[in-house]
Amino acid sequence: MSELRFPEEKPLLRGQDTEMESVDTFLSAADTDWKEHDIETPYGMLHVVIRGTPKSNRPAILTYHDVGLNHKLCFSTLFGYEDMQEITKHFVVCHVDAPGQQVGASQFPQGYQYPTMENLADMLPSVLQHFGFQTIIGIGVGAGSYVLAKFALIFPEMVEGLVLVNIDPNGKGWIDWAASKLSGLTSSLPDTVLSHLFSQEELMNNTELVQNYRQQISSCVNQSNLQLFWSMYNSRRDLEMNRPGTVPNAKTLRAPVMLVVGDNSPAEDSVVDCNSKLDPTTTTFLKMADSGGLPQVTQVCIISPGPGASIMSLLLVCHLILYQLRT
Repeated sequence: MSELRFPEEKPLLRGQDTEMESVDTFLSAADTDWKEHDIETPYGMLHVVIRGTPKSNRPAILTYHDVGLNHKLCFSTLFGYEDMQEITKHFVVCHVDAPGQQVGASQFPQGYQYPTMENLADMLPSVLQHFGFQTIIGIGVGAGSYVLAKFALIFPEMVEGLVLVNIDPNGKGWIDWAASKLSGLTSSLPDTVLSHLFSQEELMNNTELVQNYRQQISSCVNQSNLQLFWSMYNSRRDLEMNRPGTVPNAKTLRAPVMLVVGDNSPAEDSVVDCNSKLDPTTTTFLKMADSGGLPQVTQVCIISPGPGASIMSLLLVCHLILYQLRT
């Protein structure tokens, strides 16, 4: 296992320090050439957007967002960044929205049973089959990391590599469950979700970034659908993973994995715990110094010889190189 630390924190957002662009501009950034699809799966319809043409000898880059967000709120900044374009122009990119979380989604009818986290993972083979993908490189954040990790455990032959940001591999205990229920009674749903996305320090500083995400979670995601996704995420089970050699017949992720977390992220302890469950020979743990809850939005590292590159672009390069070496 290798552990990396990058101390610099700079916003990826164009022409600003800590401010996010307006809602309309933010949501429409880098939307050109993206095609929308609604794909039928065993557990309902999935909204997917895709750019590029699948190539049989290369994996697709597939993303899955965190709870409270959708592919636009979670990944538009990253995939709109110029350094990322140098990578993605060679690969098809597929963004998956969890059921009912996309912009403009209709509200689910009363009594609708939202898919479990395991069901969400079981929906992904339908996406690969629909587009003819043989394998993927997955990029997940928070709940999306959990879904992609679960998918990789069930369908290891379909996954070439994973970049997992803020993953929590554990289900909630009774104390955490009770605290979550109490928070839901005393706080609005957007504020409850914000405490999952951002550290207490970030929330107390009430930065422009936090304010904009509060507004967009309230206005861009159907609140009833969000409540269903939030409840299901909080009802998740432990990912059944153990580091090889620690228990008989240990099950773990077989693909190369890069775990990413900020040292001021609410998910820091969970990611450290996940790292202890993975094979150290195929896992890289990246803790980002002076970083909060959304490193894929705010972090930039300076690497030689270029003037700058997004951390996540660097991670993708690592996985793409690994893939090319294996073919």
